[in-house]
Amino acid sequence: MSPAPPAAARSRDGFREWLRAILWAVVLWLTIRTFLVEAFRIPSGSMESTLLPGDMLFVNKAVYGPVVPGLGIRLPAWREPVRGDVLIFDSVEQPGEKIVKRLVGLPGDTLVMRAGVLFRNGQVAAEPFVRHQDLARSESTETRRRMRLWQERYLVGDSMHYAPDLQDWGPIVVPSDALFVLGDNRDVSYDGRFWGFLPRANVRGTPLWVYFSYDPETGARLPQLFAIRWHRLGTRPR
Repeated sequence: MSPAPPAAARSRDGFREWLRAILWAVVLWLTIRTFLVEAFRIPSGSMESTLLPGDMLFVNKAVYGPVVPGLGIRLPAWREPVRGDVLIFDSVEQPGEKIVKRLVGLPGDTLVMRAGVLFRNGQVAAEPFVRHQDLARSESTETRRRMRLWQERYLVGDSMHYAPDLQDWGPIVVPSDALFVLGDNRDVSYDGRFWGFLPRANVRGTPLWVYFSYDPETGARLPQLFAIRWHRLGTRPR
C-alpha cells in the first residue's frame, strides 16, 4: 500500500487544478465575447421607443461575421445586413466608441427625406418604429453646411441650390460597400444625415435581447428597485 502524498503535494495539485479551471474559464469568456455575444448598454434616447436609455443588451456578433482581434480578419457571416436591421457598429468619428442605429439604406439605394418622411427608391419606406417629437425642427446654418459638404458628392441632380436639413435632404445614392443608418427617434438622433455613410467593415452585430433595463431618471428620485423596467427584461429589439 503506497503512502498518501504529503499535504504540500496535494495542495500544489489542488492549486494547479484551480488555476487550470480559471484559465479555461477566461479563454471561454474571451472567445464568447470576441466571436459570439457581447454586452452593450444604451446610453441615449436616439433609438426610442425601440431601445431606451439604460437598456442593457446581449449583442449577436456572429451574425454579420466577427472580426479576429489584432488581425482585422472577418470570419464568414451567417448573413448580410438587411434593411430594417438594428445595427451595433464602430463609430466613424470616435475610434473605440460603439453606436446603435437602424439600417435604412443598402448599396445602390436612392434615399430622400421630405418633411420627415423617408423615401427609398421612389417609394415611401415603411417605418412603423419611427418616432417624431418635432417635425419643424431645423439645424443650424453651420450644421447644414457640413451636411451638404458630404451629401453633395452623392447627390442625384443639381447641387447648386441644394440646402439639406434634418427633415429634408437628398436624393442621395448609397455607394458600394457602405450602408446608411438613422435613429428611430428621428428628431434627436445624431446619425448618417450628419456624418455620412457607414462602412460595412464597421458593423459589429445586432441586438439579441434586453437582459436588464434601468430607468436613470426614476433611479435619481426613488429607490433603485423601482427604477428597474421589469417589463423589458427578455424583450427582443426589432
